[in-house]
Amino acid sequence: MKIQTRLFPVAIGFLGMLMMTNGFAQTTLKDAFKKDFLIGAALNESQFTGQNTNAVALIKAQFDTISPENVLKWEPIHPKPDRYDFTAADQYVEFGQKNGMFIVGHTLVWHSQTPKWVFQDDQGNPVDRDTLLARLHDHISTVVGRYKGKIGGWDVVNEALNEDGTLRDSPWKKIIGEDYLLKAYQFAHEADPQAELYYNDYSLENAPKQNGAVALVKKLQAQGVLITAVGLQGHYKMDWPGPQQVDATIQAFSKLGVKVMITELDLDVLPPATGSQAAEVSMNFALQAKLNPYTNGLPDAVQQQLAKRYADLFAVFVKHHDRISRVTFWGVTDGDSWLNNWPVKGRAAHPFLFNRDGKPKPAFNAVIQTSKLPQDPQKPM
Repeated sequence: MKIQTRLFPVAIGFLGMLMMTNGFAQTTLKDAFKKDFLIGAALNESQFTGQNTNAVALIKAQFDTISPENVLKWEPIHPKPDRYDFTAADQYVEFGQKNGMFIVGHTLVWHSQTPKWVFQDDQGNPVDRDTLLARLHDHISTVVGRYKGKIGGWDVVNEALNEDGTLRDSPWKKIIGEDYLLKAYQFAHEADPQAELYYNDYSLENAPKQNGAVALVKKLQAQGVLITAVGLQGHYKMDWPGPQQVDATIQAFSKLGVKVMITELDLDVLPPATGSQAAEVSMNFALQAKLNPYTNGLPDAVQQQLAKRYADLFAVFVKHHDRISRVTFWGVTDGDSWLNNWPVKGRAAHPFLFNRDGKPKPAFNAVIQTSKLPQDPQKPM
């Protein structure tokens, strides 16, 4: 899908095409990295419907690709066997089309946010393989088919692996078998042969899971699946993963002949509630004051740490600009982040480049500066 360049008047202030910082004109994210990769954000319903006007202006100015937080997941779009609800999804796609953005579909097959009826019969017993395959085919062909030529790429399968790299024992695997992955990609390709097809997961920077993902992609490729890219979710901590670890991960997947995407980027500056590096949505911990120290905003020292961390990561992304197709933040401003409620509900998270008022943080300038780094022609392949 061709990305169209759009101009916005300077009159909209810091939300415009040019942002003024310390008296100097400053470019936007999408312009800074236009020769490297697409820059995106995950949108919630208040944003793509236009209700949050401040966020809309920021999104139009800064990003050239969008992902949906929830509206294309199975639960909201196909809540009952005989009912699809495309209302919100249509609005999301329309927003992207109107603004000349590359539109991502997230997600077709996932163990979470999938209604129980998908896997059960009328008595609540597990359905057989043929029934579940038929339901999977109907869902993918209906949803992907509706947005054929509009949504440019799909997270076909999301989070299929355990932390040790083995296949998650999800209802998909239990009922259909391991070839549910193959079938999902086949159904998606049939529904829209031009759409890009992705595999998306978290913690792929860790060796066991990375090895499992590499093996999975190789197996699917051997079966004839045309996987366009692997998505590294990028739910990162301030001390994990290290830049060298991210660098090595990008190289590991690009060697498979696929692009790499950073799909759900955020940086958690809050004290960890668990030692786990996983982004498993089912984790839930009680709110404690010691886990929520920045209720009135980030101290300057932490702002600078966040800026440096983002700069270090984007330096790696820019180095591999020919291997990375997009970098997408999992939200727009700090107030939008899922980290405000995961894995501890009610915390004040500060993971993005824009604060709760939509104003750029020091991390914004730090990221912009990485776009000016010299490219290394001797970069190892």
